[in-house]
Amino acid sequence: MRYSLFTALIPLVCGFAGAALWSYSGLGDNRTRAWLVANPEVLPDMAQALQQKEAEAKLAEVGDVVNRPFPGAVLGNSQGTRTLVKFTDYGCSYCRASEADVQRLIAGDPQLRVVIREWPIFPGSEEAARMALAAARQGKYPAFYKAMFAAGPPSPATVASAAAKAGLDLDRARTDAASNAVAAELAQNMQLARTLGFSGTPSWVANRTVLQGAVGHDALKQALDGKATT
Repeated sequence: MRYSLFTALIPLVCGFAGAALWSYSGLGDNRTRAWLVANPEVLPDMAQALQQKEAEAKLAEVGDVVNRPFPGAVLGNSQGTRTLVKFTDYGCSYCRASEADVQRLIAGDPQLRVVIREWPIFPGSEEAARMALAAARQGKYPAFYKAMFAAGPPSPATVASAAAKAGLDLDRARTDAASNAVAAELAQNMQLARTLGFSGTPSWVANRTVLQGAVGHDALKQALDGKATT
């Protein structure tokens, strides 16, 4: 495992140092491994740079699609100039816990647009995700989103309660929830998550950085500011 890590990092060393430095230093073959063993402090920076390079490649693959919301599925300033994307599931306790961080970011940045990508991967969550997108079609996405997380784990009862609190036209919402447009959005979100290498919720795209898990307010803000450290 250790040797594999060294081997994987050798091209990165080349990229950073350049061909001239590579030749001048005499690093090559076993000498490269020996140099890395003697200078282990460079490994975290190299691993971070490699991780960021891989993330940028994945983001390039999905393009701007990830930043374009399902109409209405936005928190904060819908016309904001800075975008945070959250892949979320109403059955995810970490998604629920991270909402305090999201709201703090919104409160501190009037230009922040939070694009919510409904990604129902927990059992029983799809009904809630579909109703959320139906709420977006009625211009009531933030109200349903807040009410659904407050209601507890998704179930027919909690979804109905959140829909009522958000003031949805239930007949219209049920029709929209079953629509092809909503199904297509959920399928697209699943594909985006896979392409970006996400393994669970919450997952984030902030500026040109991808993050996974309940990383906290500071990590999200640093990423939005272009100062991500992970």
